[in-house]
Amino acid sequence: MSDNNPTTDKKSADIVMLGRCPMCKKRATLEYRPFCSKRCADLDLAKWIGGSYAIPAEETDLSELDLTDPTLEH
Repeated sequence: MSDNNPTTDKKSADIVMLGRCPMCKKRATLEYRPFCSKRCADLDLAKWIGGSYAIPAEETDLSELDLTDPTLEH
């Protein structure tokens, strides 16, 4: 007899498909995917709102003329 249990295989496939919560690394749930709970989803949202996920960029000095004159080539 084979050790392949459809229920176990389904659970393993669900874990792979849902993955792990990016905040706490627990198993993600369908309801809050890719998170495990509303709490983790809210924590992630707070990081976005607070600017924690901002990508650093270099400041450039643009004159007002550069922003308003479409005929200038850069």
